Amino acid sequence: MPEGNDSAGDSRSGDADSSNRTLWRAIRAFFKGPDNDQSLRAQIEEAIDEHEGEKPRTGANNGDLVPLERQMLRNLLHFSEHDADDVAIPRGEIIAVAASATFEEMVASFAENGHSRMPVYGESLDEIIGMIHVKDVFTIVAGMLLSNKPAPKDWTSLMRQPLFVPQARGALDVLADMRSKRTHLAVVIDEYSGTDGIITIEDLVEEIIGDIEDDHDDAPEELLRRIDPETWDADARAELDDVAEIV
Repeated sequence: MPEGNDSAGDSRSGDADSSNRTLWRAIRAFFKGPDNDQSLRAQIEEAIDEHEGEKPRTGANNGDLVPLERQMLRNLLHFSEHDADDVAIPRGEIIAVAASATFEEMVASFAENGHSRMPVYGESLDEIIGMIHVKDVFTIVAGMLLSNKPAPKDWTSLMRQPLFVPQARGALDVLADMRSKRTHLAVVIDEYSGTDGIITIEDLVEEIIGDIEDDHDDAPEELLRRIDPETWDADARAELDDVAEIV
């Protein structure tokens, strides 16, 4: 009887491991050399595709990938295909503050929009001269409330230097740049040195794990709306792939 139980246990263990053999085979190919012309990236994605739609096996230690993990892994494999322009917040959606604004106006903008960082511009949005962090503003506000200190006449001394990247800069490179510069905001510059958009660390992380919503996020806008059976109203920001899939 003990021998029979051991055999059954080995069988269950083999079943639990079988779902990941293709994935591990692809990973081992990286070290041993591929058997064909497929890249490691393609082999891993093929392994994910083979198990698409499967329900994860039960058990705490079976090592199976749940659907969310598969999607995140797939997003990670394609992350390097995006450039700065793909992941940036468009120029029309940038919330920024003018350097000429008073301290009170700048604080009000933080309170109204709920952001932790905002670009600071000079004459226009094409002239971003820095960024302001709410943490630095809070220190001044605390001093005003606790010690009756006056509001600073020139708050631009609180500005930090943002990172500037071209539109064609790869998203993975932007992430590496932001990490090395220890900054969480990058300004995307177009071919005319104008402001094309901004990128935050959150934007880059969302490309891998999906949308992250917090208490300050507005309800998602409907970019494609059906008016009647033959007419659709599409926002200019709607992705063509999404439009093609829905329409």
